[in-house]
Order: sequence, then structure tokens, then C-alpha cells
Amino acid sequence: NALAYARASASEQYTVFSLWYTFRAAHPLYTIIDQKRTVDYINSFLRIYEQGGRLPVWELWGEETDTMIGYHSVSVIADAMAKGIEGFDYEKAYAAAKYSANLDHHGLAAYKKRGYVSGEDDNESVSKTLEYAYNDWCIAQMAKILLAKRERDNRDPRILRERAGWDDPYRRETTYHLDEERRVFLHRARFFENLFDPETTFFRPKRNGSFVKPFAPNEVTFHFTEGNSWQYSFFTPHDVTHLIKLMGGRDKFVAKLDELFTTEQKLTGREQPDITGLIGQYAHGNEPSHHIPYLYNYAGAPSKTQARVRYILDNFYKNSPDGLIGNEDCGQMSAWYVLSASGFYSTTPGQTSYDLGTPIFKEVKFNLENGKTFAVRAPNVSEKNFFVRSVKWNGKTHRSSFIRHEDIMKGGVLEFEMTNTPNDKAFTDHSRTAISQVTAAVPIIEGQRVFKDKTTINIKAPLGGKIHWKQDGTTSSHDWRTDFQSFEIAETTTVRAYTVDAEGRRSKEVEAVFAKRSNDWTVKLNSEFNSQYPGSSYDAIIDGLRGNQNFAAGEWQGYWGKPFEAVIDLQRETEIREVGGSFLQSARSWIWMPDRLSFEVSNDGTTFTKIADWKPEFPQTEMSGTPKEFLKTVTPVKARYVRVCAFNFGKIPSWHLGAGGDPWIFVDEIFIR
Repeated sequence: NALAYARASASEQYTVFSLWYTFRAAHPLYTIIDQKRTVDYINSFLRIYEQGGRLPVWELWGEETDTMIGYHSVSVIADAMAKGIEGFDYEKAYAAAKYSANLDHHGLAAYKKRGYVSGEDDNESVSKTLEYAYNDWCIAQMAKILLAKRERDNRDPRILRERAGWDDPYRRETTYHLDEERRVFLHRARFFENLFDPETTFFRPKRNGSFVKPFAPNEVTFHFTEGNSWQYSFFTPHDVTHLIKLMGGRDKFVAKLDELFTTEQKLTGREQPDITGLIGQYAHGNEPSHHIPYLYNYAGAPSKTQARVRYILDNFYKNSPDGLIGNEDCGQMSAWYVLSASGFYSTTPGQTSYDLGTPIFKEVKFNLENGKTFAVRAPNVSEKNFFVRSVKWNGKTHRSSFIRHEDIMKGGVLEFEMTNTPNDKAFTDHSRTAISQVTAAVPIIEGQRVFKDKTTINIKAPLGGKIHWKQDGTTSSHDWRTDFQSFEIAETTTVRAYTVDAEGRRSKEVEAVFAKRSNDWTVKLNSEFNSQYPGSSYDAIIDGLRGNQNFAAGEWQGYWGKPFEAVIDLQRETEIREVGGSFLQSARSWIWMPDRLSFEVSNDGTTFTKIADWKPEFPQTEMSGTPKEFLKTVTPVKARYVRVCAFNFGKIPSWHLGAGGDPWIFVDEIFIR
């Protein structure tokens, strides 16, 4: 620790950590070619943690932006620790990682509680669940390395002499707790199961305890980060073995990968300019896809990895001003090329193995900082000879489809013999084991979320396990039951459920609320909502469901650059005493409260009389997501129809990043009382 402190004090301070991108290939490449800066980067992380309260997410010019998702600092740290890189305080790094993973922001509170991020918890819910699970595995790896280090220290006479005055029971207790924490993070590393749908073999978003419907894997929605279900359904880099099992075994997994690259489906949904370099639905221009070509190796089909990688190298990297198929993102696009062109890639940072691909140069040399040289040779490689016939490591036949970091650091020669014919027998060792802890997956609770008269409730366990459930509402059950059969409800009801697997492991608990409509009103929208923000349904503004601070949660209807106008039919003449609405402001996302609200009434739906017109007076500078109700008491009046209008303030003001552009109005409920 003293040595680590001395090195940390002397290390350079760095900024612009685009970690959502660079953890995948850029930082693993640095562990080979620039270990000194790897140490400097991690010590910079730890200073940011000490001074700012958590590890960096996307730190730009000394300021945290929280632009992207995950806590991928832990990937960089775990990768360095696994590879034995020293010069930073391992104990402090683990404490920082553990603290950052146990915060309650960005959907983490729900992720820890229910085992996944649901659509109502936060936007980009599927991507966050999958990336948090990988990050948690990285932290478990850190704990495992620390446990091994403590075991070694306990056998070191010099260290034991230094500890002579320590309290042994205390040391044993902290080691015990560290192992318990490791198990907790390994358990969280399997949370990706909770969003897997075995019927479609895709990871899917959930809301209110069940999968969101309708579902299209090629649709770009706010449930994903710069991607869709096609691209994210292969993101379990820490447990590809289990993903293969979930998808039905090696043959079906290979077929699914083939379909990803060959599907004729086109992108639909949100416009997302980052999704470029498409091969089918594989998107090389954006980082979530970067590891996918190497996954064929795990299913015993390395020639398909070689073919996909060579195609990308040849077609998506050009010596021209527009030579990259996507955003460079602080080196990630180039790092993928450097590693892949050298014949290997880091599919799982935090492990010491690199998956073999297909080199494009006859020789590549890495001059290592320890004075040794690692060379990759492929003397007969050519435009046609890009399949691997055989591999030798320092002259001996190499049968594994991966190499180890520790072997690279010893120096040596990795030699490929290339051919123009696919050869899946070049490697006989694709040994990968499931590396997250076995858990029980949560059930799903299906039913009509908002119903008029009654709805049928069904509970399923997609990945198996015995269902335990209970129902609260007009007929309540205080004890968990196991005799589930589908049933009908006619009143607002909460249903809870969990599963228990054959080994007695209990899943997280799932809760779903099914609400009976309190009115029979209908709505006619005179303004057209944006297709990206349709709300829960066409009549979302009168269905009783309430949106929260998350504008992309699915309850809000969004109107861009125009007033919001709707006519509500109360179905009968009704005395009206109060009117209002619930709106959202998130100025960081170009969303503001209405500048003015107007309510009019009519008995024939044609001639309207104004009953309220006022300015909500909400500060324009409120940047974070803030929902608020605006209500106005009116002179009692009888009417059947109510027309509501919400007007924006015009163009976005000069102080805002979007100055001169059009603001959004977000509405989720109109009140007529």
C-alpha cells in the first residue's frame, strides 16, 4: 500500500474518460502497450472518487457529464487487477467500485430491489440492466483478487511480522465479509436473466412486471442505449456460456448470430445517428456491437468469427477523411482495429484471455514495457487466405481459440498458418465456464394494466421455478400461495410474485398494479404527439396512470414545437369545479412546463366557452426531471366537452444549449373534477 500510495502521488492526472466506449478495447489495449498510463488512469479515477464522491462515468475536461450509462471504471480497474498491473491501491479501488455500484441513481435502486431496471424506473432500462450486471461481475473479480492477495499475505513472513500487533479475529472477519460481498456481486451479475424472453430469445424491456408489448427487436426505443434488442441481446460478455444455454445451445446460438448479420430487417423507431456500419442488424459504427463477431468462438465456430472480422477490417476502415464507419469515441474504434488486425480481441475485460480472430499483417510486433517482444506472424495471409488453418505458440501447436495476457507479457511468437477454406477444427479448446453465480429468475405478471370492467391475471416463470404469489386489493391474501391459476379482477389490485428454483434459491420479488378506470371518458387529440413519446396509449392523458421524473418511462405524451390541444368527452353533462393537468419539465432534455394553460367547455362539441386561462409560472432553468400538477378552481359550470390547450413559450432561450430550437411539452394526465 505504501508503494501504491507513492506511485499514485507521482502519477499524472488525466481527464476525458469516455468509458462507455473505451472500456471495451482501448483500455485493454493499453494494458499491453502502455501499462504506465493504465496506472495513471486508474489513480486519476481514484482521485476523482475521493474528491467527487464516486468513480467517473463520462468525465469531460474535469467535469462529470453522466452522458452514458453503467459504471465502467470498474471494468478498467478489474482488467488491470486481473492482469497483475500494480501501482494503484487495490483496496481503495475495490472500496470505490463497491460504493459506486451501491448508489441509488440511474435505475440502480430498482435494479438492486427487483433484479432489473424496469421501464418505469429509468430510461435505457434494458441496456442499464445488462451493463450493470457486467460491471457487478467485474467487482466480484476484484473481490476475488483481493481475497487471493490476502491469502498470499497471510503466508508471507515479512508481512506477518509487520502485522504482529493486529487483531486476528478482525482480519478474519473482514476477509469473511469480502467473500460475502463477492458472492453478492456474482449474484447481481446474473440479473441479465430477468429480462430474457425464451419465446423470442431476445432481451426485452419490462414495465409493470411484464414484457412491454408490442415488441420488435429492430426498433430503436428509449429502453436501449444507442441501439435495439438485436444489438443488446448479445451483451453478456462475462457469461457467454450461460447466454448460449438460454438461446438453446450452440447450434441455435450460431444460428442467432448468423441471423443478426444477415437479417433484412431495417432499423425502426427513434432516429439514432450513432447506429452506423450495419451488417444486417450488427452495427460496427457503435460500440455495443464490437465484441459480437468473436462470440462464434464460444460456440465452436471460429471460422465465422474470422469471416466477420475480416469483412469489417476490409470494409469499415479506410485511409480517407471519412475512413471510420462511426464515431472514433476517444480511441475505441481504432483500438478495435489495432487488436483485431493483430489477430485477437478482448471480449471480456476483467478476464486475462483474448479471443483469437484473423490477422491481416504478415507480422506485428508489440515492444512491451518490460523489454520483451510479443510478435504475431501470418506469413501466408492474403485477401483470400483469411481463415486459420493452425496456430503455434513459440513453435508449439496451440489448440485454444484464445491466448492469455500473462503469456503475451512473457514475450514470444504467435504464428498463424492461413488458408482460404473455413476450418473449425483448427481449435479444439473453446473451454469457457459460466462465471456468474446461479440464481432464480423472476416471474412475469400479465394483465391489462388499465381496464374498464375486468381483466385476467396470469403469472408465468419463463425460465422455470415454482411460483409464489399473493394478491392485495378487495380480496387480500396475507400469506404467499403456490396454487396459482389465472384469475379475473374487477377492482384496482396489486399482485406480487417470486419464484423458487429446484435448489431452493429464491428470486427477487415482482410487483404489478392493475388499475380500474375511474371514468368512461374518451379523448380526441387535436395535436399529434411525437411517435417517440406516445404515452401508455392514445388516451394516456385520461387513463389514471401517472408519469414520474423520467420522461422516457412510457407514461408521457410528448409534443414538439407545437401547442398541445385535446377535447375530452365526459359522455354526459357534468358539473365542473376544478381543471388542470400534470406536466413535466426536464430542461436538460429540451422539455419545459407550458407557458400558458387554457380550458374551455361545450355541450355540443362545437361551440366552446373559456373557463380558465393562466400561466403556471414555473422556473425555466429547472434542468432535472420534475413532474408537477397545475390546478385551477373554476366557477361551477355544467358541460359535456372540455377542450384543453397548453402553449409553449416559443423558441428555446439563448442561455440554453438548444438556443433557437423548439421546446417540448410533455403531458400525462388532464384533471377535470
